[in-house]
Amino acid sequence: MNKQANLITELDSLVSEGRNPATMDIDLLDTSTLLSRINNEDQKVALAVQAVLPQITLAVDAIVSAFSQGGRLIFIGAGTSGRLGVLDAVECVPTFSVSDQQVVGIIAGGEKAIFKAVEGAEDSTSLVLDDLKNINLNAKDVLVGLAASGRTPYVLSGLAYAKSLAVTTVGIACSPDTPVLSQADIAICPVVGPEVLTGSTRLKSATAQKMVLNMLTTASMIKSGKSYQNLMVDVNASNEKLYARAIRIVMQATGCDYDTGKAALVQADNSAKLAILLVETGIDAEQGQRLLAQNDGFLRLAINEALGG
Repeated sequence: MNKQANLITELDSLVSEGRNPATMDIDLLDTSTLLSRINNEDQKVALAVQAVLPQITLAVDAIVSAFSQGGRLIFIGAGTSGRLGVLDAVECVPTFSVSDQQVVGIIAGGEKAIFKAVEGAEDSTSLVLDDLKNINLNAKDVLVGLAASGRTPYVLSGLAYAKSLAVTTVGIACSPDTPVLSQADIAICPVVGPEVLTGSTRLKSATAQKMVLNMLTTASMIKSGKSYQNLMVDVNASNEKLYARAIRIVMQATGCDYDTGKAALVQADNSAKLAILLVETGIDAEQGQRLLAQNDGFLRLAINEALGG
């Protein structure tokens, strides 16, 4: 059997590549009914993610541990999966004021592949080795391999290389019993079933992957002290909208008025977290910075300590 025939046989075995019996007539439907069918399928995604919460929990705990030791969270993937990893990594910088080196997204084919498919990149087992060596992947890191099909050579090679370095690995795929899952230390497989449009894994499979990524980064950052209550207290006030948001966060956290919140933010050098600490406790910025450092950035702990709680 030639390579193409082997690939067809392989695709036939994947849940994500199956034909969806609920959409066999999709090309005959009026627009409203067509959209209803898509929406009905999308509703299955959250339940599929719910079923793998125990595995997501293991991954979050591993990432939090890595962060505490100076390690990084690194996503690798090709095509849509790779773009989702890059998107989630990029968004961590303004949301949580972390370095762009703490959460890293790598896509097969490099930055140009974000906008246009790079021929053969996902099938390469060597490109990923260069990509991971270039960022000095090491045992402190957590590597997450994303592949809706669970079989992308670029991702498989990256996971194998990571394991050779004793890096904790996470595999995310939407087809069970696939190599990306078996090669990873932690396997996350939200089974969303066949797509509305056969094989178009940018639909339910991509939505499921994005939901899992949202959980991995958001929960890991919260567990690392990047929130207070449900507020983004480490938001980077790098533009007018985010500066206004930072003032609002101070007001929401403390119940203070606009002028007090803005003055505290100025005193705190635009750190909403520090500004909240100052308003809540009445200490000065230098004392506040020291308290936050002593409490590993956890604002609630710093407030309790300052107030003698």
